[in-house]
Amino acid sequence: MRTLFIVSAEEAAGKTALCAGLAINFMSGGKTVGYAGKNNDGDVAFMGKVLGAANVADAPDVIKGRDIVLVEGRLGPRVEEAKQTIGAAKDMKAGVIIVESYTGQDSKYIDIYKWFEKSLLGVVLNKVPASQLKSVKEKASAQFSAAGIKVLGVIPENRMLLAISIGELADVIKGKILNSPEKSGELVENYMLGAMVVGSGVDYFARKSGKAAIIHQDRPDMQLAALETPTKCLVLSGSPDKSGPIANVIQKAASRGIPVISTESKTPDIIATIDETILKNRLREDKKLAGLGELVKQGLDLKAVI
Repeated sequence: MRTLFIVSAEEAAGKTALCAGLAINFMSGGKTVGYAGKNNDGDVAFMGKVLGAANVADAPDVIKGRDIVLVEGRLGPRVEEAKQTIGAAKDMKAGVIIVESYTGQDSKYIDIYKWFEKSLLGVVLNKVPASQLKSVKEKASAQFSAAGIKVLGVIPENRMLLAISIGELADVIKGKILNSPEKSGELVENYMLGAMVVGSGVDYFARKSGKAAIIHQDRPDMQLAALETPTKCLVLSGSPDKSGPIANVIQKAASRGIPVISTESKTPDIIATIDETILKNRLREDKKLAGLGELVKQGLDLKAVI
């Protein structure tokens, strides 16, 4: 059995996403895979969805008979905090993969990483802008190589992995889907505010696809303009009365299969709620898994971790 310990010095670096991507690739290669982590934010439940519930647990010693076991843990930003994790990796005789979110700055944690010594397989830089992949890999390789640490891969930022479904969006902003409910599972990748429009609404909304256009209920002109462009859903905010959206907006949206969400929430509150939801999002939707395996396959040296 091969044990891989996936750790990071900071939260939300992408440990669970990497575990899922690795698992998908290992399983496609005929390997049996198990996962162990702490069930404090639903990551164990999510990995159960990827692997099957029988292949996950809340402690590494209860998973037996798998070719590969992925163990997820927190390293912490200081040596004093990291010592327990470092000791656990050595006790498990695990290969350690460190995940670090790309910030545009040199890594602050190399001195901590060195404590893993021969257990350390290398570092994965996550959430790198696609346009900077080559330059970031070259710069990171130089920095980590000087410390005797290998860069296993550079994984691009992918907005699809931060997306939330139309149904979830409606729930979190306390809205109601007025039409095309069968589209509630579609994913929203971008957000645009109608209040920011100056000039042609069509030209403005055409700048982004896969979006939710968030427009006040009393601006049917902007709503109709958004519907002329690639739009996942229309969010009508802050209704001043009970009349709701005008009929031709609903008719046009329905004819194009674009759900309309009506909510009494104000636009600033909607944006704050969306930001909070995205930060808490942990790749729960099935549609995200298909691309995740390929993302890891392309960005990571899989042979170096087996």
